[in-house]
Amino acid sequence: MAPADKGNYILSITIIGIFFFIFGFVTWLNGVLIPYLKIACELSNFQALFVAFAFYISYTVMALPSSWVLKKTGFKKGMTVGLWVMAAGTLIFIPAALLRTYSVFLLGLFVLGTGLAILQTASNPYITIIGPRETAARRISIMGICNKLAGTIAPLILVYYILNDGDVFIQNLKSMDQTAKMLALDGLAKRVIGPYLVMTVILFMLGLFIRYTPLPEIEAEDDTDTDTRYAASKTSVFQFPHLILGVITLFFYVGVEVIAGDTIIRYGHSIGVPLSSAKYFTSLVLIAMVMGYIMGILFIPGILSQKTALACCGVLGILFTISAIMIPVNYHVSLPFLDLMTLQKVSITLPYSVLFIALLGLANALVWPAIWPLAIHDLGKFIKTGSALLIMGIAGGAILPLIWGYLSDVWTSQHAYWLAVPCYLFIIYYALSGHKMRSWK
Repeated sequence: MAPADKGNYILSITIIGIFFFIFGFVTWLNGVLIPYLKIACELSNFQALFVAFAFYISYTVMALPSSWVLKKTGFKKGMTVGLWVMAAGTLIFIPAALLRTYSVFLLGLFVLGTGLAILQTASNPYITIIGPRETAARRISIMGICNKLAGTIAPLILVYYILNDGDVFIQNLKSMDQTAKMLALDGLAKRVIGPYLVMTVILFMLGLFIRYTPLPEIEAEDDTDTDTRYAASKTSVFQFPHLILGVITLFFYVGVEVIAGDTIIRYGHSIGVPLSSAKYFTSLVLIAMVMGYIMGILFIPGILSQKTALACCGVLGILFTISAIMIPVNYHVSLPFLDLMTLQKVSITLPYSVLFIALLGLANALVWPAIWPLAIHDLGKFIKTGSALLIMGIAGGAILPLIWGYLSDVWTSQHAYWLAVPCYLFIIYYALSGHKMRSWK
């Protein structure tokens, strides 16, 4: 690689890494917003999971329009548009908090997800095709570390500002009359204003930064894939079976990823873990994911192929899920944990069933990096539309957690995790067979 090309390559990787950090920071706030809004807006488990639904369903609704935006603007300007739409979404949280109206919070989450849909539709194929295809999973793993490190920090920052006194607050609510209770809940809702106002400013400034950054434009249509004649013979993106099956696989994967990260605090609290300990659980999921990404960087493609890594992830997901369901909830251990906000070591109560939910982060880590290069391979001129369809698969994060919330209300939170088993089985199928399909016949 020539020095100039190497410089552009490193610059591009760095900028896209910043984007993935933003993805993680914004996305994994939902793990805290779900219990927070459940208290502030007095919701059931099922109602509270509409936080995830509103956020992730925007990917399905807006993915194809995002593809249209990118065709008009190109990758670089499209990233700026995505950041500014995200800023509009975080800004909506201010009137939502002042009104303490759940539907306005959901609107803000939908707009935020819309901006992320544009940004993800641009960034994921960009990082996949900017370098050699055989090392795409390694590059996406590096992006995943940026994403999950942000996700590890974000819940701790948000919970510090809005729910640090959660156990005491809940206890005090029980002794208040209706008027005092409404005033206390109004005050709780307003705690998000400061953090989301800061995020609005940062997202807007990043949009300006990208607008004037010399990020190289990549035209996917010029991709010199060895099988371009295969793509050239197609007239519709739906004629690529490995892509459509990849979308379904991503649907199930994102569903179980969101279930693990966004329900673990609620699950821990439902089995008697105080919020003072449960507030760290989402960060444990993401720490496990970072460990998985590091393994991906070390082992792919030298030791493990992308498809083998994907199959291993599915098997681990099934083992960890069944373990979480079968282990009694009263089996637990106390672990030391560093609170990144106070830089103090704290002791957290960790039931073994919660530990196995956290370990789903390890099982999930390499699924996204492995699916993308397998699913967009051979797409040629259809790569932007194909990427948009893959982004639509993120709808799994909207629908499957809602089903988990319903099952936890009518069954138990622990047994609701049975939902993850068929999802991991489909991931295994795609790794072993589905990604090879080049014809529906």
